[in-house]
Amino acid sequence: MQNKRGISQAFAAPAAPLEIRRATVFDVFAISRVLIASIRGLCQADHGGDAARIAAWTVDKTPEQIRGLIAGPGCYWLAEHGGEAVAVGGLSPDGSISLLYVAPAAAGRGTGTAMLAHLEAELQRQGHAEGRLDATRTALDFYRKHGWEATEETGGCCATPCIPMRKALR
Repeated sequence: MQNKRGISQAFAAPAAPLEIRRATVFDVFAISRVLIASIRGLCQADHGGDAARIAAWTVDKTPEQIRGLIAGPGCYWLAEHGGEAVAVGGLSPDGSISLLYVAPAAAGRGTGTAMLAHLEAELQRQGHAEGRLDATRTALDFYRKHGWEATEETGGCCATPCIPMRKALR
């Protein structure tokens, strides 16, 4: 008896690659969904499930607010896997990473690493020798794993205490 599952897997189309592209105003709903799902589902270490803290963090993640971000001076990217939005990244005009959020379903699959590498490469392309960002407690170990170091500064972001970090890019 043949293994039908094995046969169907052998002839299945390969998995779609991760595509990272510049975000547009047509992506505001997808971006909003990724940001809010990531905050609710992955950032437990920062909000502890507290509904008020989650609300404070997500209040400016509506499609209308995202539309304003995209129209502003920053640069934003959307990562898609098989046409599904799975991560959002952003750079501020001052050369800092302003956003890096991954959808819960894509966590642990290299999506965040790919977006971070894209953002770092974009910073280098823009002429920045150093990258800066504010890490949540949830993301701190992720950034450390990728060569980022905490600074002595204190910071706050995302309606939660954050850790300012830096990385030499050259």
